Amino acid sequence: MTKQFQAITIVVLALCVMSAQAQTSATASSNETPHRRAAKKKAPAESAIGREIRELREQLQTMQTQIDSLKQQNADKDAKLATATQDAQAANAAAAQSTEQAEKVSSSVQSNTAAVTALNSDVKDLKSANTGMAKTIADTKNDLTKKIDEPLALHYKGIKITPVAFFAFETVWRQRAMNADINTPFTSTPFANAGNAHMSEFNFSGRQSRIGGLFEGDTHSVKLKGYIEADFLSSGTTSNNNQSNSYTMRQRQFWGQAGFKNGFTVTGGQMWSLVTETKKSTDNGTENLPANVDAQYNVGFSWLRLPAIRFQQKLGGITTVAAALENGQITGFDKGGANGPTNYFFGGTGNNGGLYNTTTTYTNNVAPDLVAKAAFDPKFGHFEVGGALRFFRDRYYPDASATPPSSAGAKNDTKLAGGIFANARVKATKYASIGVHFLGGDGVGRYGTSGLSDATVHPDGTLEPLHAYQGLFSLELHPTPKLDLFGYAGGEYVQRTLYVNSKGQEVGYAPSSQNNSDCFTEGLPSGAATSPAGSCSALTRSVFEGTGGFTYRFYNSPKYGRFQYEVQYSYLSKGTWAGIGGAPKATNNMVFTGMRYYIP
Repeated sequence: MTKQFQAITIVVLALCVMSAQAQTSATASSNETPHRRAAKKKAPAESAIGREIRELREQLQTMQTQIDSLKQQNADKDAKLATATQDAQAANAAAAQSTEQAEKVSSSVQSNTAAVTALNSDVKDLKSANTGMAKTIADTKNDLTKKIDEPLALHYKGIKITPVAFFAFETVWRQRAMNADINTPFTSTPFANAGNAHMSEFNFSGRQSRIGGLFEGDTHSVKLKGYIEADFLSSGTTSNNNQSNSYTMRQRQFWGQAGFKNGFTVTGGQMWSLVTETKKSTDNGTENLPANVDAQYNVGFSWLRLPAIRFQQKLGGITTVAAALENGQITGFDKGGANGPTNYFFGGTGNNGGLYNTTTTYTNNVAPDLVAKAAFDPKFGHFEVGGALRFFRDRYYPDASATPPSSAGAKNDTKLAGGIFANARVKATKYASIGVHFLGGDGVGRYGTSGLSDATVHPDGTLEPLHAYQGLFSLELHPTPKLDLFGYAGGEYVQRTLYVNSKGQEVGYAPSSQNNSDCFTEGLPSGAATSPAGSCSALTRSVFEGTGGFTYRFYNSPKYGRFQYEVQYSYLSKGTWAGIGGAPKATNNMVFTGMRYYIP
């Protein structure tokens, strides 16, 4: 039991005792007389019970005092506890408020720090932007000034026009005269029987000078191009080397093109044949031509420039396929020798009303030539493989030699011809590239720069395509930015093709019965008092040429153009098929020089 409970118990017992005593006293008092009461006052003697009661009262008072003190202490404690609780609550509130204020201050500080950091970053960015803007403005100003003062192209509406031109002064010296300008007719190198074989020639020329332009329009869905290129390596009936020369301008290239985003391109007009090697893909304008000054290029180089339509599709990173329809023509035709038939024709001289040359034979074409090629462009080089399909047609008369001759039974006869070709060019080093070209097949002499025969004729008057080969090896060096060195070795070959007619005579290309005996000894010129030199009917078997030279650029500027000087030396050899008297051979040494200024 606690002290409080004991105290309460004692108080209750004391009250009970006191109550009982009071009742007894009250009863006794009520029975006493006043005299007795007075007597009692006079004798306040204390009884044992009274003493106990008194002591209990005193104890009760003491306990009450203690209880009151305890109550006061409890009240003080409660008051202090309440005060402490209030103080704690106030402190907690103050702490919470302080924490909140601290958080606000921290957040504000962080915000201010972030704002200061962002402001510093903005200031730096602004400084950088201002610097960049100032540079951009300066660059833009310089670029605009350059575009105005030094435009890379001219503009007409939405068309960009890039001029193309060079201005040439060139010379050629040949050990054996060929009565030719800067381009060499290789198969015309004279045999020993001709006076030209014993005389040299030295000619000046400016006719290879070139002018043209590239026209481009971009509609975003299709890129349009047009290209024109012309020089003066053409002659009219009044052209000469006497006073004003008066040589005519000729169309080298003149084509239009549409290129689509899916890699498909179509080109039509006068252009290089698809057989011609290109530097990139099968793209027009990237033809890889020998660096010769000679406008006829180099023996073994396969090419044509003619009206054509070309379709090209790029198949990803390095592969392109293309096909072209190209204008047909039989060139270098052989009539089958002295005993060849005459009961056929495959064309005729040009019609002046049709704007063809009346001194040239044109083929009656049955179809255009079809050329297809695939090109590959890995990082280390450029590679091509392709083929050409040709159609030769003539009309022959089986009864032309009947008695009497008759045109009854005349027929048209068509022969298929063509061949395959391949080109490879690799970068051997940073300063050197090596190229190899080959073309072979039937009726492909037209593609060779020597112009060997395409076809001959059977005894019955039908045509026969001739088997031929062409090849070229190229080595090009670039030791310095100003100097290029080049070397080429090429050859072309046409196969002897013979038949025997009904009279037992050889007919075809290069009959062994052909008379070559007059090819070795120089004869008198035509008009001399005695007989002139006999004719030399030897037919070409092969032509070879080796070439070396250099190009040196004195000045090269994207603003002012390029000025360069070129020198080329070539050795030419022409072999023939043997006939009566043997197989004559003709050679020639040639030196070319050129000085050109190219516009930028």
